[in-house]
This record gives sequence, structure tokens and C-alpha cells, in this order.
Amino acid sequence: MLKTRLTQMFGIEAPIFAFTHCRETVAAVSRAGGMGIYGAATFAPERVDADLAWIAANVEGKPFGVDLMMPQKSDGKGTTADAGALEEALRQGIPQAHRDFTASLLEQFQVPGLDTAPPVEDDGRPGGRGWRHSWYDFKLGAVETGARLQLEAALRHPIAFLVTALGTPPPDVRALARARGMKLGALVGSAKHARQHVEAGVDVIIAQGTEAAAHTGEISTLVLVPEIARAVAPVPVLAAGGIGSGEQLAAALALGAEGAWTGSIWLACAESDEPPEVVERLLAARSSDTLRSRCRTGKPLRQLKSPWSAAWEGPDSPGMLPMPTQHILTAEAEERIQRHRRADLTTIPVGQVVGAMDSVRPAAEILQALVTDCARTIARMGRLAPHANEEQA
Repeated sequence: MLKTRLTQMFGIEAPIFAFTHCRETVAAVSRAGGMGIYGAATFAPERVDADLAWIAANVEGKPFGVDLMMPQKSDGKGTTADAGALEEALRQGIPQAHRDFTASLLEQFQVPGLDTAPPVEDDGRPGGRGWRHSWYDFKLGAVETGARLQLEAALRHPIAFLVTALGTPPPDVRALARARGMKLGALVGSAKHARQHVEAGVDVIIAQGTEAAAHTGEISTLVLVPEIARAVAPVPVLAAGGIGSGEQLAAALALGAEGAWTGSIWLACAESDEPPEVVERLLAARSSDTLRSRCRTGKPLRQLKSPWSAAWEGPDSPGMLPMPTQHILTAEAEERIQRHRRADLTTIPVGQVVGAMDSVRPAAEILQALVTDCARTIARMGRLAPHANEEQA
């Protein structure tokens, strides 16, 4: 296995961090020697609690992490006590033009209502199997109000790594994590934000290039990683965006990263709870079949292109609302699309590396291939300059 400062920091065998909303994938990656990161932002607190209890019981004592969204800028603020009132206030503020446009798209694409949709599979976990149903039920995971409810649930479990996206974790959140012995991480898209996180005491910076899935900036991984690694040294950096092979992992290490933050490649692993029709679309997609759009959450998010995203980006669109109001607006529509298995309309978050995803493999096999191919690449590169070490000596 590969050894870096991050494998030493967390006691793991490979510096591969796997972001996923699927509890089975989290556990599989951690058991295989990497670190599974549970993406909690899509889930109701009850689901977070249940899933993390299951993960803790199924990682064989190996470490795992949790990722939350705590944006510094979002539409609406409130307390954990009035989350329901906040959601309703945001719902009431949605312009009628946006409601009408959403309804017209459902009619245009002939998506039936929920009353005729197949029932949600009940496997005993809150919200049903998969991440989408809870995502539709709990719509405040993208604001601090909702994230704090998720955090309350997460802190009941033995988390090794707490990661936040879209903003620096507030001081009290940092204190709560520290008191429980957790390391803190943050996703960033610029050196400026990376320095701000380090000044706040974050332990690990995740430099996320524009190739990555979900909320990204506009700078490529190749440019961003060395820029951030220099800006925050000696704080360790994880590279995110466009990493799905051992060669790409080796490139990230060469750029100054201490490992890789991966996400898209786990959507089609054997443990994934993505619907088969969505996995089929992912495996057929090319690297050019993604775009950054605000149509899903209200912030620029890299996702799979579809007629749905094209319509929101088109000339007839009323424009996108801020986070989280855009999701509140489209949540039922997205659920109807998913429940009726209209994978042709899905806007699932996925990175440009989707073009290299062509088969379903167990998570442990994917992780082992990353490590083996990375080591082989490093050895090959060493042969290109066989006397480099001698000259440095």
C-alpha cells in the first residue's frame, strides 16, 4: 500500500478517501484500507444517525468520515429549533413563474405524478433504500441550519474525519470535533479559501478542481493542487477532481497532494445503491456529458447532462434560485423523475471522470487497482530519470 502523511494521520493503508452517500460503499472502502466518507448533506438527521450506526458496526474497527455542507452564503438562516418554519418560509418565497416552469417541464417530458409511482422499497432504514428519498424529505442539508441537525446526529458516532464544504466550519463546530478527537477537513476551489481554512485550524485541505462532481469552482485540478499545496504547506492536501485511475493518483501525488479525494468512481461500484438504470447511463456517458449548472441546488454543481438541465439552462428558463430554494422548488419533480425511473432526465452529480467508468466492480477491487496502478506508474516514471537520486545526493 502507499504511505503518505495522511495514511499515518488516520492509520489507513492507502491515501484514498471515498466520498459517497451509500453506507455500504463507505464501509467497503474503509475495510479495504482507504477511508469511506459518508455524504450526510442529502439526509434527514434520523437517516444520518441510522446509517452511521450501521457503518460503525460494519467497518471492522477501521476509520471513516462524514461530509457536511455548511455554506457561508445561502438563502435563509435559522436555528435548529425552527428548521421546519425556515423551509416553509423559503417555499412561500418561490416566485410563481418558477413554479409554473417546473410544472411545464414535467408535462413536457411526460413525467407522471407521485400517486402513480412505484412504492419506495422499505429496507428498514429511514427514508427507504438509496439516498434520494431522504433528499426529497429533508431539504435543508445545504444550509447551516440543516447541517447542524445532521451534525448532532453524526457526533453520536466514532467519526475520525469531519469534512465541510462551501464554507469554514464555525468555531463551535470545530470545538465539538476537537473534543471528540476528530480531524477536520474542508473542500476548497481556491488558494485564498484554503488559507482561510488553515487559519481556522483545519487539518486537511481538499483541493477540488472543476473536473470534480458536485459543487466546484472553475480552476482545473492540474493547476489548483500545486497552487494550494504551496499556499498551505505544511498542512496536507488531498487532490479532488478527475481522479479515477492509478495514473491520475500518481499525478496528484506528483503535484504535491498527500492522497486523493474520490467520488464519482464509487457511483457504479458493486456496493452502490444507485438504481440500475442510472448506473447504465453513467457507464455509457462520456467525459463531455457533464456540465456545471445551478439547476439542481442553486450553486454551480457538476452533474450529468440531461434534457432537464438543458431546459433550465435554455432561453425559456426563468433562471435558477439561490441555495437551498432551488432544491426546494424542484425536489418533488426530481423525486417523480427518480421514482418513475426516468434516468434519461437525471441530473445526478458526477465528474468528468465518468467517461472512464465502463464496468461495475467491487469497491475493494477499485481501491486495489488505484494503488497497484499508482505504484506501477511511479516506478515507470522513476525509470525515466534513473540517476536523479544519485545526482541529488
